Amino acid sequence: MIDNKLIEKYNKALPRYTSYPPATSFHSEFSSDDYIKSVKASNNQGTKNISLYLHIPFCPRLCLYCGCTTLITRKEEMIKSYLEALKKEIVMLSQWIDLSRPVTQIHWGGGTPNALSAEQIGEIMDLISSIFKIEKNCEIAIECNPAHLTLSYLDSLFDMGFNRISLGIQDFNQKVLEAAHRDTSKLPIEELSSYIRNHSAGVNYDFIYGLPHQSPASFSETIKQALALKPDRIVTFSYAHVPWVKPHQSLLEKEGLPGAEEKMAMFKSAYDLITKSGEYDAIGLDHFSRKDDSLSIALRSGKLHRNFQGYCTRETTGQVYAFGMSAISQLYNSYAQNDKNIENYIRMINSGKPATVKGYCISEDEMIIKEVIERLMCNNKLLWSELAEQFETSVGRIKAVCGYSPEKMQQYIDDGLLIMDDNSLNITGPGRFTIRNIVAELDPKLNSGGKQFSKSI
Repeated sequence: MIDNKLIEKYNKALPRYTSYPPATSFHSEFSSDDYIKSVKASNNQGTKNISLYLHIPFCPRLCLYCGCTTLITRKEEMIKSYLEALKKEIVMLSQWIDLSRPVTQIHWGGGTPNALSAEQIGEIMDLISSIFKIEKNCEIAIECNPAHLTLSYLDSLFDMGFNRISLGIQDFNQKVLEAAHRDTSKLPIEELSSYIRNHSAGVNYDFIYGLPHQSPASFSETIKQALALKPDRIVTFSYAHVPWVKPHQSLLEKEGLPGAEEKMAMFKSAYDLITKSGEYDAIGLDHFSRKDDSLSIALRSGKLHRNFQGYCTRETTGQVYAFGMSAISQLYNSYAQNDKNIENYIRMINSGKPATVKGYCISEDEMIIKEVIERLMCNNKLLWSELAEQFETSVGRIKAVCGYSPEKMQQYIDDGLLIMDDNSLNITGPGRFTIRNIVAELDPKLNSGGKQFSKSI
C-alpha cells in the first residue's frame, strides 16, 4: 500500500487518460467533413472490429455528483425527436463503414439508458441488427440506474441480446444517496443480480467514493455488501469535483466533501477488501474483476485495453463509432465528438450531416505516446522493444517521442512505485495509486494549453 506522505506528494491535477490526447485537446477545426473522411479511412486502418456506443442523455433526476452530459426531462416529444435523430445518424454513418466488418461490442451509456422504454431501446437494437454484422460473442452492455429497473424490463433487454448489465449503485448508504440526490434501487440489488446471472449475463456494480457523509468505515461496509453478492466486476470511481465544468456539483460542498487523505483511505480499504477476498483482480486504477472474468484473463496475458466506455479485451474492443449528443468516436487515428446541445444535435443530423463539432487527428508521434500510456494504464507494464517493433522504429525514437528520461522516473523508483531497466517499465502494487502521475511523465503535451483537471488521487 501507499502511505499518506506519498498521497500528499502525488495528489496533483492530471488528466484521467481515458484517451490520448485527452478530450481537452479536441478542437473545433475538426469538422463533420473531417469525420466522414476519418470513418472511410478507418475501414483500412487498425483493427477491423467495430464498437458501437449510443449515448442516452435523459435522466429523471439530476445526481449532484454527475459529470456526464445529461438532460433532466420526461418530455416524451423531446425524447422521441432525439431517438429519431439517433436512428438517422446510425443509418447515415453506416454508408461510410465497411459493413462486412464485425461488431464485437455495443455499449449503451448516459445519462440513464433505462430511462427509455424497452420498446424504444428495442427499435434501435433492431435497426443496428438489420445493418451491421454482429458477432455471436458480441458484448452488448447497458448502464442502468437500479431505481428504474424491473425484472420485466430486464427480460426485454435479454430478449434483445444484452449480456452485461452495469448497475449504478454508487453506495448502499441511504444518507449518502440522499445527499447526492440519488434514488435508491426499486428492487433489492441481490434480487436484480441473481436474476441477471440466471440469464447468463454479466453483472457489474459501480460505486463512487469521495461523496458527502462517506467515510472509510461506511464505504468499507458498502464494499462488504457488494462482495457478499459476488458481482462479476466492481468499479470504485473517485468522485471528480469539477464545479467549474459542472456548477451543480458545488451544491455538494454544503454537505461537506471528504479530503484527499480520507478519500485515499476509502480507496485503500476497498482495495484491500476486494483483492484480499481472493476472488478478484485489480484492473487498472479503479476496476476489479473476478479471476475467471475476461478482463482478468486479458490482464494476465497483457492484452487489456481501454476506451471511453471502460476496460475491455482486445477481442471485444474495436474502433468506436459513437452516436448521440456529446458522443465521442475513437477511430484508429482520430477522435470526433458530437454537439452537446440536443437541439443542435437533432438539427445537424436532420440536415443530413454528422453532428461533429470538434475532434482531433492523432499524429504519428502521438500514436506512440498513446500506446505507451495505454499499456501502462491497462497492463501495468511495457517493453520498449515491443513498441519499437510495433511501430517499426528504434527504441531510442520511442523513448525520445515520449520525453522519457531515467531521471524523471527516479522519484517513482525511490518511492517503490516503479521498477525499470533499459527495456521495461513495471508498475508496482503501490504504484497503481499513482499511475496517472507516472504516465504523465511520458506526456510531453501535458503542460501546454492551461487545461484544468481533477486531482489524481
